[in-house]
Amino acid sequence: MDAFTIAVLMTLALLLAIFARAPIAFAMGAVGAAGYMVLASPGALVAYMSTSWVDKFMSYEFAIVPLFILMGHLATRTGISAALFGASNAWIGHYRGGLAMASVAGCAMFGAISGSSLATASTMARVALPEMRKHGYSGALSAGSLAAGGTLGILIPPSVVLIIYALLTEQNIVKLFLAATLPGILAVVGFFIAIAIYVRLFPEEGPTGDKADLATRLRSLGGIWHIVLIFVVVLGGIYGGFFTPAEGASVGVVMTLVMGVTIGGLTFRGLIDCLIDTAASSAMIFAIVFGADVFNVALALSRMPAEVAQYFAMADIAPMVVLIGMIVFYLIMGCVMDSLSMILLTVPVFFPTIMALDFGMMPEQQAMWFGIITLVVVEMGMITPPVGMNLFVISTMARDIATREIFRGAVPFICAEFIRITILVAFPWLSYWLVQVVTS
Repeated sequence: MDAFTIAVLMTLALLLAIFARAPIAFAMGAVGAAGYMVLASPGALVAYMSTSWVDKFMSYEFAIVPLFILMGHLATRTGISAALFGASNAWIGHYRGGLAMASVAGCAMFGAISGSSLATASTMARVALPEMRKHGYSGALSAGSLAAGGTLGILIPPSVVLIIYALLTEQNIVKLFLAATLPGILAVVGFFIAIAIYVRLFPEEGPTGDKADLATRLRSLGGIWHIVLIFVVVLGGIYGGFFTPAEGASVGVVMTLVMGVTIGGLTFRGLIDCLIDTAASSAMIFAIVFGADVFNVALALSRMPAEVAQYFAMADIAPMVVLIGMIVFYLIMGCVMDSLSMILLTVPVFFPTIMALDFGMMPEQQAMWFGIITLVVVEMGMITPPVGMNLFVISTMARDIATREIFRGAVPFICAEFIRITILVAFPWLSYWLVQVVTS
């Protein structure tokens, strides 16, 4: 049996394990280890695993992941979500559908602190969901806006998934953060438009609210000054070259901790819980990363990624057709897999293929563009039935809303995401223009 056939069988076995609901880290690690032994030898696998996990997880770049996770957990514990929703509500809550828009805006700002989709959706739902329901918003619009808003944590910097993509593809993390900014803003605008159209078609599902006076609006901004300060210092310092991403994450953790203790009422027990939650989240991510590493090294031994890239580079197939095929694959897999697993499973094969094709861009621009498109499609998978992770997060927190209503509420936002993907594919410069402006 040739190496390429073994790689295909490995991929099929992994997909079967995933559909059988096996833990993704175990599935990738076990299938990868078996493939490695067949392609090389059991001794070679032992030698590889005896050093690889140490080399990978002691790398300086991986320190960013638990630091940003800790920053997000600290933010969750310090009442930041309530302040963000309150400020957003004071400024736009009086419009029809305004509370839903305020939820999306709050999610965008919270995502800039937490970097996690699930954390953003669950934290903002605790604050915004009761308010929307109290003001007569339908279950569909309430749940859909929060599930969609939660996806912004994947793309808006600092994003843990974006960091993993940068490490997998050996791209500059700072430039990827910059590249994600405009598409992130485009997502917020698209969700606002989706809500505006939805409440125009179904006005009873998103009624207007009371308009806050100027004094109330200004006071609401006073409640989020520390959040803006953390965001500006961390990302501004990283973009400005004052410190590295890992140093910026460390500064963010210290600032969030200080603000939590002095303003947010963070207790010692709360701090311990944050550390425990961070350890659990980091362990889960690192387990998936290590399992994916074993699987991808086995694929590399088979030369499957290189052969696939060479095939598409030599084939008479338009590069855009290949990209659209990858997007369709992501959309299908997004219905049954979480975002990190999809990135780790597909990027080692898809990235060399994309880089071997000519899209009329510089290699670095093409890498950023593909990364942003990948994350946008992965975002979409988080709200795509039947297994959109954010939909089920909201479902567990909104027991009074039927699952079918939550699925219905996600439809306008899925449509908005389709439009955003089309725009980003048609206008690649949106994914690297800000990088050129800042670094030129």
